[in-house]
This record gives sequence, structure tokens and C-alpha cells, in this order.
Amino acid sequence: MARKSREKSNSGIYHIILRGINRQSIFEDDEDRLKFIKDLAKYKEISQCRIFAYCLMDNHVHLLLEETQESISMMIQRVSSSYVIWYNRKHERCGHLFQERFKSEAIETNSYFLMVLRYIHQNPIKSKIINDVAAYQWSSYNEYVKSAQLVDKEYVLSMFSDQTEEAVGRFVQFLQEVNHDVCLEVPEAKVKVTDEFLREKVRQQFGIDAIKICNEEREKQDHILRVLKAIGGINIRQIARITGLSSTRVWKV
Repeated sequence: MARKSREKSNSGIYHIILRGINRQSIFEDDEDRLKFIKDLAKYKEISQCRIFAYCLMDNHVHLLLEETQESISMMIQRVSSSYVIWYNRKHERCGHLFQERFKSEAIETNSYFLMVLRYIHQNPIKSKIINDVAAYQWSSYNEYVKSAQLVDKEYVLSMFSDQTEEAVGRFVQFLQEVNHDVCLEVPEAKVKVTDEFLREKVRQQFGIDAIKICNEEREKQDHILRVLKAIGGINIRQIARITGLSSTRVWKV
């Protein structure tokens, strides 16, 4: 069956979600997150796109951007390829990291633009990581209230006021509002045990990082996977996410 064409935005603005393959984590530590942001900055300049918002979660990334000279597909391909090469070298792994085709939705109105802007910044709240958008380090929120490094914030702030101080105040108020916004989403499996708990268990019990299990001999891989599967409150997708192994591989053990 032919792949469905990506919806074209008349405004050139898109909400994009880049996901880890099999929902696996794409960031193991802050160094990984900083590298991804640096790649965004580098290829933003090359593609001449405008970035209005970003939020880095454990296994996916939200972006709100406008394509200009280069297509969003080329922009995302550049960023993901650069990051994956670096990530695989650092974590001594090989193979795919991101799901082959990123998700996107066209943004055609100012009202929906603002809804997506708020949704992206509130993603860590909806995921129950933090209670205040200002407390999350890996989103573009603080670029709006402090100094901008990556986002083109003038376009956004002009929607709130032509006076910078007033615009920032209204921006903050808007992003703090409780809402029931529904945008392009990544469905998450509901688990009782955190990914970090499982990673730490692997480190303590087996002396390796979970993402490096794929480098172990098959017999040792099987043993580790059986131990993890015996833990209550987790599922196959979660194990696949932290190890980088396929769900089918985990299931068959």
C-alpha cells in the first residue's frame, strides 16, 4: 500500500513529533539532550527554518517550526542523522534510533498555533514530570522569558502585545492556563515502574547501561531480559524502550 502523502501547510508552519523506534528512549543523559539542541541550532541555520517551540521528552521530541528555503523533511533528516551517528558512537550501539517517519500536522491559524505552542510546553506537565512549565529545563519556555538561543520568539510575542514586557507577561499567563487542548500526540504506555528505575537496576545488577544490552552475547541478553520481565508493573514496550531491542525480541525471551 502506498504511503499517505504528508499534509502540506499553506502557512509553512508545522507541529512535528520525532519518536524513538519502538518507543525507546532517545536521550540517556543531559549530554545527549544538549547535543540534540546543538544539532537543531546548526541545521536551523543551514535550512533557514524558523523554530518557535521545542520540548525534549525521554522518547520523543516536539517541534513547532516554519519551513522556508528547505523542506521540513530535509531539515529533520539532517538533524536526526547527525544525532543518531553521535548517539550510536557514544553509547556503543548500532542501528535505527528514530521511527522511520516523523509525525506532523499543518498549522493554518493563529489560534491553533497558540494552542500547539501551549501544548508543547505543557507536555512535561501532562506526563507528570513537573508541575510548572518554567521548571522544565529541556523546552523553549525559558527562551521566551529570558534570552533566546534557538527560538524565533518575536513572531510569537507579537501575538500577545507589541510591547515586549507586556507580551512576555501575557505569554507566561497563557502557558500557565489549565486546559484540555488536544493536538498531535504520542500515546504512552501506562506503567508503574519508571524507566530510570529499570536503568538503575540494570546498572546495579549487571554492571552495564541498559542501552548497551544489545552488545552483550545472546545468552546474557536473554538472562537480563528475563530478570526485567519478572518485575511487576512493567511491560514489553517499556523494556524495549530502555534497551533499544525490538518488542518482538523481548517478547520471545
